[in-house]
Amino acid sequence: MEKREIPFSPPDITDLEIAEVIRTLKSGWITTGPRTKEFERKIAAYCGTKRAAALNSATACMEAVLRFLGVGEGDEVITSAYTYTASASPVCHVGARLVLVDVARGSYEMDYDALEQAITEKTKVIIPVDLGGVICDYQRIFEIVERKRTLFRPENEIQEAIGRIVVAADSAHAFGSKRKINREWEMCGNIADFTSFSFHAVKNLTTAEGGAITWRTIDGVDDDWVYREFMLMSLHGQSKDALAKTKLGAWEYDIVEPAYKWNMTDIMAAIGIRQMQRYPEILAKRRRIIRRYDSAFRPLGAKVLEHSENGQASCGHLYLIRIPGISEEIRNRMIRELAGQGVASNVHYKPLPMMTAYKKMGFDIKDYPNAFRQYENEITLPLHTCLENEDVEYVVRMVTKVLRECENMSYAV
Repeated sequence: MEKREIPFSPPDITDLEIAEVIRTLKSGWITTGPRTKEFERKIAAYCGTKRAAALNSATACMEAVLRFLGVGEGDEVITSAYTYTASASPVCHVGARLVLVDVARGSYEMDYDALEQAITEKTKVIIPVDLGGVICDYQRIFEIVERKRTLFRPENEIQEAIGRIVVAADSAHAFGSKRKINREWEMCGNIADFTSFSFHAVKNLTTAEGGAITWRTIDGVDDDWVYREFMLMSLHGQSKDALAKTKLGAWEYDIVEPAYKWNMTDIMAAIGIRQMQRYPEILAKRRRIIRRYDSAFRPLGAKVLEHSENGQASCGHLYLIRIPGISEEIRNRMIRELAGQGVASNVHYKPLPMMTAYKKMGFDIKDYPNAFRQYENEITLPLHTCLENEDVEYVVRMVTKVLRECENMSYAV
């Protein structure tokens, strides 16, 4: 069998995106401008929200949400222990106390009972993580928030208008996912109070780097005003963006706050606009690959992340499998064996309490046993639209081979 080289997650860029970038470069406008605004309109229309704000990363989006809400010192923000640092680092950036909750046994989602117990009078925000494109149980999260409404202590007008703990989704993986809620399909981006998306190079839809915020309308708060607040934060607190300043005689501006540099550029947005055009076919191909993987690996006893069960229609960002009964050491050996056959794989994720930065904050993985159990035998396989059918079949053969070798070594699969 001829050896193939299967990268983990290369960007799917075609002549369509390249041509749009060239047009942008020739247009004379390459920073935040008309294409960024067009991209924002397309995102909002796709998610079913009134507005969207495009920034330079999902991390910037999450921090922007926290700062918009006035979260800071003395406040608490809850997120999952089983996630990437970008779910948690913005909490540290704004000076709030980070609270990590273990996942439920056998799940990648927070233990919702533990989430409810973690809420205090200081809790201002919950950050659920839509891992791999699978949307969390927001219906249950909002039920918990409502039960804890009497604990909430608003400290500014926005918090007063919302009147309860805010649910700010880390949906970096989930652009294009949807879930049935009360028998109706709801798009990711219009489920949580605020949603942060990533368009990083490895994401389903990419702008090379980049992200976007969407939000549900807050009673008594104008969506255009919310949008302007995000724009102020994203460009140094400048009262006019660069496009507005180019109008004849409109050079003068004010700095209304010493803010940040989070803006998306038109070059990035140009890629995103054409990616949006191709996105239905991108999602369809990902879902075909998932079905093939499922048919191959489920009969072998591997536990796979469910992308289309329980009212889910995931965008299929990651394909996670777990091999019950094996150790972290054996899992790592399997990853090396796959690499030796040309198949790049990964792990999503090493829980935050295992990372140096979070250990220094006092977090200990012993307090998060379910997160460790999910991590120690998890492997993430290549899932992207640059895979040809022959590549998919090669991955299936190599993973099957490694799984059977694992079984032959007397480790349960």
